[in-house]
Amino acid sequence: MGDMLMNAFPALEETHFRTLEQQRLEPAQRADHPPRILLLYGSLRKRSFSRLVVEESARLLEKMGCDIRIFDPAGLPLPDAEDATHPKVTELRELVTWSEGMVWCSPERHGAMTGIMKAQIDWIPLSLGAVRPTQGKTLAVMQVCGGSQSFNAVNQLRILGRWMRMITIPNQSSVAKAFLEFDENDRMKPSGYYDRIVDVMEELVKFTWLTRDRSAYLTDRYSERKESAEELMKRVNQKSL
Repeated sequence: MGDMLMNAFPALEETHFRTLEQQRLEPAQRADHPPRILLLYGSLRKRSFSRLVVEESARLLEKMGCDIRIFDPAGLPLPDAEDATHPKVTELRELVTWSEGMVWCSPERHGAMTGIMKAQIDWIPLSLGAVRPTQGKTLAVMQVCGGSQSFNAVNQLRILGRWMRMITIPNQSSVAKAFLEFDENDRMKPSGYYDRIVDVMEELVKFTWLTRDRSAYLTDRYSERKESAEELMKRVNQKSL
């Protein structure tokens, strides 16, 4: 009797439970277009080092065969200060929906990401109608520091990436004393910091190719299948009254 109870699942709704379907991890059709990567940076300064790191990253991603877009946060209103019809909000949301992977790079200010970085992420909703614009997409996180190397901003960005249901890659970049790492042409000098950025972009591209055709299955959840079925029953019952 005890073994029977231990092997029973009274809280589980079997109708919505799934065991692993290995064949769904090998999609029958693979997309062959270049990976679509959106890059965000977190400063409006004329010589923004987070923007310069993003531009270096974009060059690398293009060299690796990606289709890239960089969002300029200038003119983006504070969240809740405008409605979502503001042109910059519309532009950002369209780019997020278009993308298959993202790069977020923020300066560290007062031990945290900047408000400019957070505002961009706050304007990205978890859902746009029936579409989840970030779920299952890849993410690389990076930061620039004015002083010694720190990881406060990238740690916060990782939390946000998880909250946005993104596949945040293991590698990351933190550039210390970023003002010393760029030449007079705003190109990054050879260094271990540059090498790490190359590593991060390589990893992002690999994870994007690996997961983009599988993301729907990887993010398919028991709780949401159950909820969807319950919502369907409510609608059917309402119509039959």
